[in-house]
Amino acid sequence: MTDAITSNRRLSPRAKSALGLFARYATIIGLLAMIAAFAVLSPRAFPTLNNFTNVLNQASLTMIIAAGLTLAVVVGELDLSVGFAASLHGILVTGLIVSNGLPIPLAILIVLCAGALIGLVNGLIVTKIKVNSVIATLGVGTILTGLAFAYSAGVPIVSGVPEAFLQLSLGRWLFGIPNNIVIMALVVGGLWVLVERSALGQEIQAVGGNPAAARLAGIDVDRIKILGFVISGVCAALTGILLASRLGSGTASAADSYLLTAFAAVFLGSATLRDGEFHIFGTLIGALIIAFGFNGLNIFGAPTFSQYVLQGAILILAVGLSSLGRSIAES
Repeated sequence: MTDAITSNRRLSPRAKSALGLFARYATIIGLLAMIAAFAVLSPRAFPTLNNFTNVLNQASLTMIIAAGLTLAVVVGELDLSVGFAASLHGILVTGLIVSNGLPIPLAILIVLCAGALIGLVNGLIVTKIKVNSVIATLGVGTILTGLAFAYSAGVPIVSGVPEAFLQLSLGRWLFGIPNNIVIMALVVGGLWVLVERSALGQEIQAVGGNPAAARLAGIDVDRIKILGFVISGVCAALTGILLASRLGSGTASAADSYLLTAFAAVFLGSATLRDGEFHIFGTLIGALIIAFGFNGLNIFGAPTFSQYVLQGAILILAVGLSSLGRSIAES
């Protein structure tokens, strides 16, 4: 980082300004360029309302889990348990409905509370026991994977899932818009208002920016960090519920892959419009880049392994752009 800052100081003001603009707008320009390229290469299949709706629908769960993860990252921590937690919540909600016969709303409420509880546990381990968040949440995530297999005996819960639960994710209850898109918009919009337009949001950003200064300003830093983990946990639970509804089953590892996708979206977002700062709108842009990239690969019949290659490359690029933005901001 020091070398990067020293190098930036040697640049002319015009060069620094150009690099700053690139770091801030590269992701948005890249998203628009990718959409334009796919539209030209596949004019019949890609640039259609149905396809764009499908992309948003497919990306909605990534956006929800990534938006929650953003809150944990904004307060200066990492939550590596979100994918494993979402898998457990998908198993749990289907089990409560099918095996225990609970009403769908009650089962969903219980699972959302379970998500909040897991977030609370993560937050307490990090703030009170002082375990590094990477180790703490990775450990909790591993435990959750074991609980998911224990609860389901390693067998997906498929039969007996009611149609009403399937319609939670597959239905179109508002103006023909897929429910997942509506739920995603409410979650992402609500979190954006919380972080960007509320007094609590100012405290959240203060803790993430400088915990020591925030503590001196009278902010309960531990409480804010725990809140970040709780929100991350609830969003993971909601993602698991909606994924189980979409798949029509609960599977012990169904949402594990969302961990890498969510982190890629969050770090891409930190390189959007701001100098390496994590924020909700940026995460939304990051999730769209990943979603449209996957969609384009599918349209052109690219092999499955290419999606993993793209996702890994996007994550590396995201961290690189974020680091560039920070180094320019500090120079």
